[in-house]
Amino acid sequence: MRDAEFFRRWMAAAAAAVEREADRLTELDSPIGDADHGSNLLRGFTAVVREQEAERPEQPGAVLQLAGRTLISTVGGASGPLYGTLLRRAGKELGTAAEVTDEQVREALYAGVGAVAKLGGAAPGDKTMLDSLVPGVSGLATSYRAAAEAAENGALATVPMQARKGRASYLGERSIGHQDPGATSSALLLAALADVVDAADVDVADASDVADASDASGVTEEES
Repeated sequence: MRDAEFFRRWMAAAAAAVEREADRLTELDSPIGDADHGSNLLRGFTAVVREQEAERPEQPGAVLQLAGRTLISTVGGASGPLYGTLLRRAGKELGTAAEVTDEQVREALYAGVGAVAKLGGAAPGDKTMLDSLVPGVSGLATSYRAAAEAAENGALATVPMQARKGRASYLGERSIGHQDPGATSSALLLAALADVVDAADVDVADASDVADASDASGVTEEES
């Protein structure tokens, strides 16, 4: 089960990934966008972490809805509304439960991606964040790590595409040969989620090992 703290860790990991890759995201955005994708997302996710620490939502859905609202209010251009919609819709899907299953997380992200597609009027193959999000969220049916890898492959696959949506579409054939920055940052988001899941699973395994060792010690003392 995943609680609010798990989702706060996801947002913090996403913010760290964006900070680490901000210059690269802006570099990718320079030839086909406004050269501000990295700086915009960095400002937005920094604000997300700050708001999470200030408000400390107690439900997973509330964590994501707050993150979405924060991104919409702090990130300029199309990225704020699109990422904000993704997280707000996923948060709404999770509802008010204090803990959610991995299946519910998958269903929530499916809903979020659908809302992004509707808002942007885009589809896979248009050279947008959906080229990363759609295969990434589909990969959740296998594992979180498979989702991250599928999202990364989806981002790389945008290089030979001609943009059909967003500012890059104005360049026509000149958009070919460039990796889409939105698909790249979407892959970072899902990679951060996989990292948090891996860390949580390690913590659970370590706790189990400690419990097993304690039980074994107790049995030995009784038998002795």
